[in-house]
Amino acid sequence: MIDPPLGPEEQVATAGERAVWEAFLDCQRRELAEKVAGVSDEDARRRLVPSLTTLGGLLKHLSVVERSWFQRRLAQREPVEIAGWVDGGDPSWALGPDDTVESLLAEYAEACAESRRVAARFALDDTAPQARLGRVSLRWIYAHMIEETARHAGHADILREQLDAARPPA
Repeated sequence: MIDPPLGPEEQVATAGERAVWEAFLDCQRRELAEKVAGVSDEDARRRLVPSLTTLGGLLKHLSVVERSWFQRRLAQREPVEIAGWVDGGDPSWALGPDDTVESLLAEYAEACAESRRVAARFALDDTAPQARLGRVSLRWIYAHMIEETARHAGHADILREQLDAARPPA
């Protein structure tokens, strides 16, 4: 058996700390997007669990989380300066009538791209104020975002498995 090519997060096995943080966060971002890609707009809205968690809602929520941690907290932008919702809670999961898989994937990709642009201006030890914790470093934000994104990518994996199992074989 031939091993598959190394993924970006494997290619940084001996790289510096920042490259490792960035590669692992991007790996989780990619995992989430891949789980949602290819589902219908209807399936992206389908509620398979009692909570507000849907495949589309996961993308919407994580777009908000990206904007909140990188633009709002790290870059200290005011909410009016940020395109899109920046606060958590139930509204971060709510899909609008015009939301489609395509538009949600694009929104998430743009939020992640802006997070990368913002983070590039800061060192890992740079800190930003955070109401509950006092201050947080970019290093901490990376660790938190990996945890948050990986947890929700796992949710997406389960939801996608449920949707795929409900389809009759082709």
